[in-house]
Amino acid sequence: MRDPGLPSLDQLRVFIAVIDHGGFAHAARALHRTQSVISYTIANLEEQLNIALLDRSRRKPTLTEAGKALLADARAVSAKVDDMRARAKALGAGLEAEVCLVVDVMFPMCRLVTVLEAFRREYPTVSLRLHTEALGAVTQMVLDGACQLGVSGMPVAMPDTIERQLAGHVAMMPVCAPHHPLAAIEGVVPTAVLREHLQLVVTDRSPLTQGQDFGVLGRANWRLADLHSKHALLRGGLGWGSMPEAMIADDLAQGRLVRLRGQDGDSLQYPLFVIHRTDDQLGPAASWLKHQFLELDYSLPHGAY
Repeated sequence: MRDPGLPSLDQLRVFIAVIDHGGFAHAARALHRTQSVISYTIANLEEQLNIALLDRSRRKPTLTEAGKALLADARAVSAKVDDMRARAKALGAGLEAEVCLVVDVMFPMCRLVTVLEAFRREYPTVSLRLHTEALGAVTQMVLDGACQLGVSGMPVAMPDTIERQLAGHVAMMPVCAPHHPLAAIEGVVPTAVLREHLQLVVTDRSPLTQGQDFGVLGRANWRLADLHSKHALLRGGLGWGSMPEAMIADDLAQGRLVRLRGQDGDSLQYPLFVIHRTDDQLGPAASWLKHQFLELDYSLPHGAY
């Protein structure tokens, strides 16, 4: 038995049309061809594949078992080609093939999911790379050209090549575990007392803020590589520290963490800035993302993270 040949895209699409439109005559009308051309095309496809795709013993041709299996392949090939053509058209019009986005670890994840769901609907042909970093590392990735767009947290010294726009704020709250010594203090906790207890801090891996501390009070502190590690250690009672309020709302409600009232208050507003390089013009997809972050409602309900 000889090996199957190589069918053409046109043959596959005629095959799909015959099934979708219910026969040769209907497919011919849909494709603006004669019925004889449709029949000839299907016969050639069967010859190429060395297998019968349609049972013609009935008035209306029906799929053979082999035809049922190969129809799914034909649809997949046709869809892939359509996707390729759509991507090529978009690229030819100036649309990016990929957007790289970096966001601060404090950014509320539920809001990020909402934005990226809309992005996928708006730009289905554009790939996305997403990074999460802390403090100056967000700016560093944009500055280095690794990402076109960033949502940065605490302001750092911005080079002239970076444009920054305030997008909103995230509420941060100092907390500790209920069995931590600080939890036993009623009312305002003096700063001097906070300094005597181990503080958990998310570290910054960027040279832009090397040697700088943001909100570090504890004489003893542990530097952690990610926010989720900090969250786990806080719940374990290993120290105190500030967390995004929305991320710990359930912990507060369930008594796994308690809120601390410092002399500067029991919460602070952590700013979020949309940043990009001024000498690298954003494409349509990245510009759309930038607008979404600037228009986003950052007032979060409890538990929405």
